[in-house]
Amino acid sequence: MQLTGIHHLTAISAKPRENLAFYTGLLGMRLVKKTVNQDDVSAYHLFYADGKGSPGTDLTFFDFPAAPEHRGTNSISRTGLRVAGEGSLRFWRDRLKQAGRSVGELTEVDGRLTLPFEDGEGQRLVLADDGGAGPASPWEGSAVPAEHQIRGLGPIMLNVHDLKRTAAVLTEVMNMRAVRDYAAPDTAARVRVFAMGQGGPAAELHVIENRHLPVAQQGAGGVHHVAFRTPDEAQYHAWTQRLNELGVRNSGEIDRFYFRSLYFREPNGILFEIAIDGPGFASDEPMEKLGERLALPPFLETRRAEIEAGLKPLA
Repeated sequence: MQLTGIHHLTAISAKPRENLAFYTGLLGMRLVKKTVNQDDVSAYHLFYADGKGSPGTDLTFFDFPAAPEHRGTNSISRTGLRVAGEGSLRFWRDRLKQAGRSVGELTEVDGRLTLPFEDGEGQRLVLADDGGAGPASPWEGSAVPAEHQIRGLGPIMLNVHDLKRTAAVLTEVMNMRAVRDYAAPDTAARVRVFAMGQGGPAAELHVIENRHLPVAQQGAGGVHHVAFRTPDEAQYHAWTQRLNELGVRNSGEIDRFYFRSLYFREPNGILFEIAIDGPGFASDEPMEKLGERLALPPFLETRRAEIEAGLKPLA
């Protein structure tokens, strides 16, 4: 039983209009679902992805009016976005600089060329060269040329107080593999890489131990949780059974309509999710119309008027 990679990552924004403009405009990602947080329907849940809303490409945001994140340990500290080749990284360096965004320089990290940058709320992101491996579904409506578009998520960086405890859950509970270590840029710390499934940048967690930082306080510009892919219902149920048998406290199975979810926290407190690949975002909208209207799962549709009245316009 193997997780196959990163499914999605959900972060926090206090400025949904600016967030929408940054990720669809400057980054050229497709808004594939405009819906609400199913646990707090006063907040948008925005999903940005590739042209088809493929699993493993979703960078999502909760619209919470929160103070900025206080950075620290026991948090997801950087989100990887995959592009194909050095030429694409140079394209993005120039594009981000011309837009006046906070962007670093091209740097080789763990054998891959990378480009770190931040959005307007301090969300820490990094573009990583995946060599063009695997499928890609560019969005024809993007302002970014197809060959330079963001191809998907990963790797994801975790910063933890106690690496040993996190590693035990990743390997003994979640069946990941510790595959290598490397030196973190600009520090003496080591980063341990854990791989899922067939491995590669779309299926890696990079974990750094830092016992001296304060514990992060979640807020705008920070990450809420990361989700991992499981391919089908049978394996999804098997993961639920496995967590229960091992005594790992969890949410139980939750139907999010676009996929099914299972949540739990690793020992340092970071929220993990296991999510099934389907049925996907075209369940309630035609593929060519994804993200154009407020989409509500059937169990919220009867409350549409109330929910729409409580949301701030995005445009």
